[in-house]
Amino acid sequence: MSDILVLYHSSNGSTEALAREVCRGVDSVKGMSARLRTVPSVSPISEASEGPIPESGPPYASSTDLAQCAGIVMGSPTRFGNMSTALKYFIDSTATDWMKGTLIGKPAGVFTSTSSLHGGSESTLLTMAIPLLHHGMLYVGIPYSESALSSTTTGGSLYGATHVTWNRHPDSLSDDEKSIAMALGKRVAEIASKLAI
Repeated sequence: MSDILVLYHSSNGSTEALAREVCRGVDSVKGMSARLRTVPSVSPISEASEGPIPESGPPYASSTDLAQCAGIVMGSPTRFGNMSTALKYFIDSTATDWMKGTLIGKPAGVFTSTSSLHGGSESTLLTMAIPLLHHGMLYVGIPYSESALSSTTTGGSLYGATHVTWNRHPDSLSDDEKSIAMALGKRVAEIASKLAI
C-alpha cells in the first residue's frame, strides 16, 4: 500500500472538509491510501503556537511524511489570494527536503476554500503550486473530463478543488465540490500508482 499525503491547514472547517473528500478519492484507488495531516497555527511572530501534538484531528505533518508518501495533495484557506501563514510556515521549513530531492518526481495537487466566488481561490491554488514545483513535483490539475467542473455553480477549478462558503456553515460542501475534491485525490493517487510501476 502506498500513501498519498493529504496536507492541509483549516481555520473554520471548510478546508478540512475538502481534505476529507480528497482522502475519499485517494482511498478509491487500489493499492493507495490517504495519509491525512495538518499543520499547527502560528503566532504573529511566525513561530508555531501550538503543542507538538494536536488536541484533536489528524497529526501534524513532518518531514517523514514527505519522504514516505508517493504524492501530495495540499490545501489551505484563501488568504488574500495566497495560502495561509501556517501552511507557508510548514512549506518554508522543508529546505532540507528540497536539498535532498525528497519530493522530486512525485505528483502533487492543491485545494482551497474561500468565503466568496471571487475571493482569490485560483490564485491561491497557483501560489500553492509554486513551492511544489520548486521541489520538483509533477503538478496535477483536474481536466474538463470531470463533469462536475461543467455543472458547478459553487467551487471547482482546473487548477484544483475549491469550496465557496458563501458565509454558510463552513463545512457544507456542495455535491459538485465533493465530486471535484474526490476526483483530485483519485487523479493524484492514480498518477502516483502509474509512476511507481
